Amino acid sequence: MTTLTETGGAPGPAAVSAALGRAAVRNSAPRCAVLALVAVAATGANLALPLVLGQALDLLLAGDPEGSRRVLWCTGLVVALAVLDAVETVLGGTTDARTTAWLRRRLVGHVLAVGPRAVGRFGPGDLVARLVGNAAQAGTAPTTVAALVAGLAGPVGAVVALWLISPWLATVFLLGAPPLVLLLRALARDSAECVTRYQRAQGRIASGLAEAVAGFRTIAAAGTAARTVARVLRPLPELSREGHRVWRVQGRAAARAAALAPLLQLGVVAGAGVLLSQQRLSVGELLAASRYAVLAAGVGVLVGQLSGLVRARAAARRLDEILAEPPTTYGERLLPPSGQGRLELCGVSVGRGGRTVLDGVDLVVPAGTTLAVVGRSGAGKSLLAAVAGRLTDPDEGEVRLDGVPLRELDRRELRRAIAHAFERPALLGGSVEDTIALGVPRPSPARVREAARSAHADAFVRRLPDGYATPCADAPLSGGEAQRLGLARAFARDCRLLVLDDALSSLDTVTEHHITDALHHTTAAGRLIIAHRAATAASADRVAWLDEGRVRAVGAHAELWRVAGYRELFR
Repeated sequence: MTTLTETGGAPGPAAVSAALGRAAVRNSAPRCAVLALVAVAATGANLALPLVLGQALDLLLAGDPEGSRRVLWCTGLVVALAVLDAVETVLGGTTDARTTAWLRRRLVGHVLAVGPRAVGRFGPGDLVARLVGNAAQAGTAPTTVAALVAGLAGPVGAVVALWLISPWLATVFLLGAPPLVLLLRALARDSAECVTRYQRAQGRIASGLAEAVAGFRTIAAAGTAARTVARVLRPLPELSREGHRVWRVQGRAAARAAALAPLLQLGVVAGAGVLLSQQRLSVGELLAASRYAVLAAGVGVLVGQLSGLVRARAAARRLDEILAEPPTTYGERLLPPSGQGRLELCGVSVGRGGRTVLDGVDLVVPAGTTLAVVGRSGAGKSLLAAVAGRLTDPDEGEVRLDGVPLRELDRRELRRAIAHAFERPALLGGSVEDTIALGVPRPSPARVREAARSAHADAFVRRLPDGYATPCADAPLSGGEAQRLGLARAFARDCRLLVLDDALSSLDTVTEHHITDALHHTTAAGRLIIAHRAATAASADRVAWLDEGRVRAVGAHAELWRVAGYRELFR
């Protein structure tokens, strides 16, 4: 089985964003329902409090003993509001965390299903920024929607309460309501664009930082740390500009709300005063009306909730761009039991960045033989290795293993049949033994150690502090030792085709000789090796000379060595 690799008509963003939001809400539906009920209960208690308080005041002014009981009701409502607020805070936080975790699981699974194409399009840094930061922001969408619905229920309920006290008071408020609606609409429109640009700038900084961390030794050796910092932080002025723009948009909305809301409240209180002077309203009803006017004009709360929803939707759109990448599809066919690992590339062409990297490649690796692929840098060798193991698909042509096109193979069948080793293997797993056994269906200690011996890794692994149980993070490995662990991982698999993508480049010549000898004697699988050394090419059964994306010649190393251009490849 192959290891994880180290390589490198969709719906519109709005439609996908809405779909992702609905899926997140459905996933958190029970908690969101409870949260909405708690929020509505809190809103109901908030709406009931002015009414009960007003009645208590009227009864106390009239000397009715019932007024004291109404005061106790008011106390109970205040306590209930405090409890509901605490429950809402805890439930909202846990729902946000669960939704964020669900989004991250779904996105990580999708990225792995897409394969190296996802890293090639977005870059590792931007992918991490989306999976960490944007997923956390998008994860707040369900609770924000629930809070926004409850937040809207407050003003609507307050207007209804004003209508019940006096239709004139509700009419006074509604005459000034359209500016509030326009204010919220402008906030949503203006914030969305700023937040999107802000998040994109964050992604570019994350991409630059990931590249700098990966190349820190090169940066230190070249003495270009200052220039690298400047390059990584180049989007910082844009980030600052868009951040300030978001604050200005929200600040203007809050300022306008702060100016408009008191005017509406004053209009309602003035109207209530007139009705009181005409004895059409009691003192308690005036108190309740003044409080309902405050609740009805509570745009400040809605501004904050709406801003949170805008940020969540903008983050969801960035996650949608990942989900819009179609995953690699697989067939249902199985390999013939009699097959021994014959690989065929028929008219394979692959383009990258507007350039044809592989152009009509025809190659055959007979079962049980070794084909070394050589060529200058940029000739397309690693891309050919990726196509051979279906880490990427050709734009044209077909790749077959034992006569079956790779696209038609069942996923498990494909990954069992082809194993890879890379120039810089990812040492995944809790320990060295777990790393070697990664992907092996039923690994055993004996099989792991046999594979390590074939890769000439057993000796240095035994010298580690805890031997095969040493955590990889604590193992002081050189580049060559890491490559040998990657080779051992490939040798541990019972595969039909072994693809070595420059997996011998960090080995000394003696170790390389031993390993290439083991390749011929320990496995009957077909072998495709990306080679840079003459000794590696000489040990292969045949050599394919790749030149500018085309196969220039195929033959034994000794035959090709007579050609001056071939000899130049190794000088």
